[in-house]
Amino acid sequence: MLSIGERNVGWLIAFVLVLASIGGIVQIVPLFFQVSMTQPIDGLKPHSPLVLAGRDIYLREQCVSCHSQMIRPLRAETERYGHYSVAGESVYERPFQWGSKRTGPDLARVGGRYSDEWHRLHLINPRTVVPESIMPGYPWLEKNMVDAEVIMRNMKTLRKLGHPYRDEDIKGASSILANKTEMDAMIAYLQSLGTLL
Repeated sequence: MLSIGERNVGWLIAFVLVLASIGGIVQIVPLFFQVSMTQPIDGLKPHSPLVLAGRDIYLREQCVSCHSQMIRPLRAETERYGHYSVAGESVYERPFQWGSKRTGPDLARVGGRYSDEWHRLHLINPRTVVPESIMPGYPWLEKNMVDAEVIMRNMKTLRKLGHPYRDEDIKGASSILANKTEMDAMIAYLQSLGTLL
């Protein structure tokens, strides 16, 4: 004897959607109430203007397409990259840079591993420091200047979303970003990644 789902595909689809919705609610909704998922880890501050500019360049250049920023709690990953990623590290990331795509290495803990000069050489021509690299170069970052007005607007918007930027932080951004190249900003962003854990 055939069940309703076997006789009517519409009922089967509806049944599957209802079950998937219930499963999603059971898995996702409790996360909104866990403090570890919504509160920053100790010492986490919103990005400085220069780091925020670097993050915006990181997004613009699609670096996340090849570099995840999420270390899974697996032994092989923690031995290679360091402490596994926790949600509290990414409270001030919009959008999150988590993911599992790794054409290049994970960058969640790259901050402080290499010198600024190493990053500069690597971003201009990656094969100067990593001969087997397939990463493209980004030499234009040395010539392009950071637009302080854009970053100040970003900071105002992020404040509306809950980032604790003060008026003096936003006003001071123009002096911090004066004469800074996009390369300076990108290096500052990379050097900030994963330094609290």
